[in-house]
Amino acid sequence: MYSSINTNANALIALQNLNATNMELSGVQNRINTGKKVNSAKDNGATWAIAQSQRSDISALDAVKESLARGSSTIDVAMSAAQSVSDLLVQMKQKVLSASDTSLDSVSRSSLNEDFKSLRDQITKAVTNASFNGKNLLDASATAMATLANADGSSRLTVAAEVMTLSGSIVTLVSTASFNTAAAASALIGTVNTSLQNVSSSLSRLGTRAKSLENHLTFVSKLQDALETGVGNLVDADLAKESARLQALQAKQQLGFQALAIANQASQNLLTLFK
Repeated sequence: MYSSINTNANALIALQNLNATNMELSGVQNRINTGKKVNSAKDNGATWAIAQSQRSDISALDAVKESLARGSSTIDVAMSAAQSVSDLLVQMKQKVLSASDTSLDSVSRSSLNEDFKSLRDQITKAVTNASFNGKNLLDASATAMATLANADGSSRLTVAAEVMTLSGSIVTLVSTASFNTAAAASALIGTVNTSLQNVSSSLSRLGTRAKSLENHLTFVSKLQDALETGVGNLVDADLAKESARLQALQAKQQLGFQALAIANQASQNLLTLFK
C-alpha cells in the first residue's frame, strides 16, 4: 500500500465505519427513547402497515364497546320499568280478586276500583318513562334496537321491542278497564293474569338479550386486549436487548474515534521521511 498526502484511504475507511456505527447507535437510542422497534413506515413498512391496521380495529372496538354499553343500559332501564309493570299487575290482580267477592259491599268495591284505576294508570307512566338516551323499548312507538357487534360494523346485536302499553298484545288490559260489580271484577281476573304472564315472558326475553350484550362486551374487551398485545409484539422494542446493544455500540464508537485519529496521523508521519 502506497503513502499519499492527497488521499488517506485508512481515514476514509475509518470514517465510513464510524458513520455506520453512529447511524446504528442513533437507531438504538431512538428505539430506547420511543420503546418501539417500528415507530414509522421508514423503520419497516410492512410491519408498520399491519400494526396500523390493527390499531384502527382497536380504536373501532372502543365504539363497539360504547354501543354495547348504551344498549345494556337501555335494556336495564326497560327491565326495571317492566318489573314495575309486573308488580303493578300483581297488585291489580289482588284488587280485582277482592272485588269479585259477592259478599263485599258496594262502597268497599268502589274503593278497590279506585285503587285499581290508579295502578292501571301507573303502568302507562312506567312505560312512558322507560327511556335511556332517547331509546324506549316499551312504549307504543318502540322499535328494535341494534348495537354494534364488530369493528367494521357489519354485524349487529338486535334487541326486539317489548311494547307494554295498555290495550296492547302484552298488557292486554284496556286503558279504560274498571269494575263496579263483582261480575265485572271477576271478568278482569283472566285479563290481568294473561297480561302478567305476557310481561313475565317479555322480561325473560329482555334478560336473555341483556346477558347476550354483557357477554359480547366482555368478549370485545378481551379481543381488544389481544389485539393490543399483538401490536406490541410487532412494534415494541426489547429494551433489555437494546440496552446491551447500546453499550456495545458506545464502545465501538469510541474505538472508531480512536481508529480515525490514528488514520489521520498518517499524513503527519510522512513528514519524518523528509527530515
